[in-house]
Amino acid sequence: MAQLYFYYSAMNAGKSTSLLQSSYNYQERGMNTFVLTAAIDDRAGYGKVASRIGIECDAYAFTVQDDLSQIIEKQHQQTAQHCILIDEAQFLTKEQVKQLTYVVDCLEIPVLCYGIKTDFQGELFPGSQYLLAWADKLIELKTICHCGRKANMVLRLDSNGQPVKEGKQVEIGGNDSYESVCRKHFRPYFWD
Repeated sequence: MAQLYFYYSAMNAGKSTSLLQSSYNYQERGMNTFVLTAAIDDRAGYGKVASRIGIECDAYAFTVQDDLSQIIEKQHQQTAQHCILIDEAQFLTKEQVKQLTYVVDCLEIPVLCYGIKTDFQGELFPGSQYLLAWADKLIELKTICHCGRKANMVLRLDSNGQPVKEGKQVEIGGNDSYESVCRKHFRPYFWD
């Protein structure tokens, strides 16, 4: 039975590595996977999923205007798909998460989504919000704060490495722009 999975975490927990490993596992057994990633995040190159440990693959780059159920159904008709894998799932829209439930329920293809749960202000991303609400399975991938506790929050940093309190929800960046921290080390910037 196909299910919708949401693998979530703070930054630098190995989400892309886990996605790439899952895709490889399917392919090693002769099964087809269809990998998608958000077009807005082109740090590894447009239409690429890349891990910090140096592995990568090509992916379909989706935008917020795309109907993912149509794109996946067309791909499935061309080559039967055994699994759909989505990186940067926090950038999905509510409607796109609904479309993924169609892929699982009606096309009976498992969908594995990987993304960040909350933004730099501790607020849910839209894609994450609806995946948390509608996914069949929720799996937290863990990373650690500089203090050794589990990091479940993300700080956005300015050019001097200081936390930023305001700004757009989406600003693409890596380790130079963000730091994963525990709630205790997030609290002084937003809640105290």
